[in-house]
Amino acid sequence: MTEQIATLGQLLDGAGTQWRAFDIGRHITKLDKKQFNSIEQAQIPYPYPLAGHAWIAIQFWDTSASKEPYVWFLKFPVDEQSKLVCASRDHFANMVIEALGNDLTSDRAEGKLDNNPYVFTPNANKLAAFNAQLKVLLKQPASQYYEYAQMYFSGKLGFDNWQSVAVQGIADFALRLEHDNNLVSLENAWEHLPLEVLQPLSAMLEHVKTPTSLTELLSKFAFDAINNKDTIALICALRAASKSQAQGLTAELVDKILASEIALESDVLLTIAGRCFYVLEEPERLHVFMDKCAHHQGIDELFPSIFADLVAIPAIRPHLLGLLRKENRSETLARAIGRLFS
Repeated sequence: MTEQIATLGQLLDGAGTQWRAFDIGRHITKLDKKQFNSIEQAQIPYPYPLAGHAWIAIQFWDTSASKEPYVWFLKFPVDEQSKLVCASRDHFANMVIEALGNDLTSDRAEGKLDNNPYVFTPNANKLAAFNAQLKVLLKQPASQYYEYAQMYFSGKLGFDNWQSVAVQGIADFALRLEHDNNLVSLENAWEHLPLEVLQPLSAMLEHVKTPTSLTELLSKFAFDAINNKDTIALICALRAASKSQAQGLTAELVDKILASEIALESDVLLTIAGRCFYVLEEPERLHVFMDKCAHHQGIDELFPSIFADLVAIPAIRPHLLGLLRKENRSETLARAIGRLFS
């Protein structure tokens, strides 16, 4: 391999590996190779930037070896148009070549990139969800904690006996809803689950295209949470339904939230922006949402931070910029927008 490497894809191909790329900044979402190549060439913006960066996981393996795949967790800055800053990617590639040469999967590769400035460690929930998803993709058995989690969600252990259920077991269960009657078990268990389980479970389900039947259940649970002004339960339902196959139901849920008093809760607004951003691609819903952000009085920086977060998402950016020119805005929204440029 020469040092004339243009992309990470070329680096991995040149090392003779098979590989997959994922976004793991918001949801864990597989990026197809054609899309990833276009991102690397800065031909298209990164689809899901978060905090000014592309958060990428690359899984790769040597097809001639039987060892477990390697994973790089990488974050690269993006520019104001959300395109990858290629100089950072080039810097990382050169550091890899210098440290490992052409041998990315040898035993001596272990730990060589630990102090690399572009390498990061995901939080425990995301790491567990990613590990669970890889096992499914590789058609490998789930972790040793899966069976116990299955027993818990089936009700055999008692729903109050959650203390011994491992986070990795919850992740394996959530990422295998199509297996072993898990979906039915979850739908039967949901209303009985304590918050100590609902919170990590929803952090796993946000990476799953939950089926319509579960999304309907989550919506009903969320409607009850709205009526009870139960912010924590509502956020669990929002996260769990955020990547649903039935995005229409998720959109209806967000509309119901935006029509209620609970829409002024900062954690609810942040969850919609961070997890349910797909439904904000609809211009009128985005308008209502940003108006609620403008009316929030508890955190001064909430409106500018959510604006900066959403304007970086390519599918939302033109609609949000269009809102800057829209005439029928509330006085409060107009002032909040004005402060962005003062």
